[in-house]
Amino acid sequence: MKKAVDPAPAVRYLEIDETRAGQRLDNFLIATLKGVPKSRIYRILRKGEVRINKGRARPDYRLEAGDVVRIPPLRLAPPRLKAGEAEGFSWLLPRILHEDDDLLVINKPAGLAVHAGSGVGVGLIEALRGLRPDAPFLELAHRLDRDTSGCLLLAKSRPSLTGLHRLLRDGGLEKTYLALVAGAWRGGAREVRAALEKNRPRSGERMVEVSEAGKEASSVFMPRQRYGSSSLMEIRLLTGRTHQARVHAAHLGHPVAGDDKYGDRDFNRHLQRLGLKRMFLHAWRLRFTHPLRDSKMDFEAPLPDELSVVLERLAHETTP
Repeated sequence: MKKAVDPAPAVRYLEIDETRAGQRLDNFLIATLKGVPKSRIYRILRKGEVRINKGRARPDYRLEAGDVVRIPPLRLAPPRLKAGEAEGFSWLLPRILHEDDDLLVINKPAGLAVHAGSGVGVGLIEALRGLRPDAPFLELAHRLDRDTSGCLLLAKSRPSLTGLHRLLRDGGLEKTYLALVAGAWRGGAREVRAALEKNRPRSGERMVEVSEAGKEASSVFMPRQRYGSSSLMEIRLLTGRTHQARVHAAHLGHPVAGDDKYGDRDFNRHLQRLGLKRMFLHAWRLRFTHPLRDSKMDFEAPLPDELSVVLERLAHETTP
């Protein structure tokens, strides 16, 4: 008996309603095509496989009510988790720091990817959607690396997501990290302005490097505590580039502890002996104006116990 196979994906035609009008085509596709890598989305746009009213369109085209979007055959992400499967992620619910009708702030744990893909079956967004099967809308407003913990912002409505993206684009969302870095920091606060460019080495691993050809990136480093040959820093991101805090820290000669991509191998080994089992980077604070209510929002995620223990051991190590 032959095994049943999934039917091949077919061309889809989606008509734009008023709730989608004004949205960029590329952002619409990213939100609609769950599980499809951005690189593939931009590739089908370049090849003209996506059509608007039977004609080619640029990624920055603003959709209008009544537009018909042709989407080529693509295999999409698996459906939402079933209720029984979602229960295995119920431990995430107590980590919600704030929730209203428009947005949600959660203290993401290290080790959990924000979304599925690249070998990850279930990420935080899929887990939360499974826990909220009746929620009409739930989307990531920004991202955190898998090994980074702390404040993560999600939108619960399309207007909220649009407003949060506007804040991110215009610098209206203040993100501050706590990071343990190598070396004794000298002096006070310091701003670093160093453009960042993504590249892809032969191994296929995505890397980011300081380059004049890259995109503008600015961070402010503020010392909080010194521990002999390491320092606990606050890092406020003035822009939101990929791996920005990590690459800027390494650029200054103070790489983040436990960073196996941009870090210092000897420093990392020393911290491992003190019990560090992950990268010491934590999204500590988010401050912004609510995109739909014009109220001031300020949230902090406490430093995880596994990082606080390392600081205690460092303090004991450096005490005469």
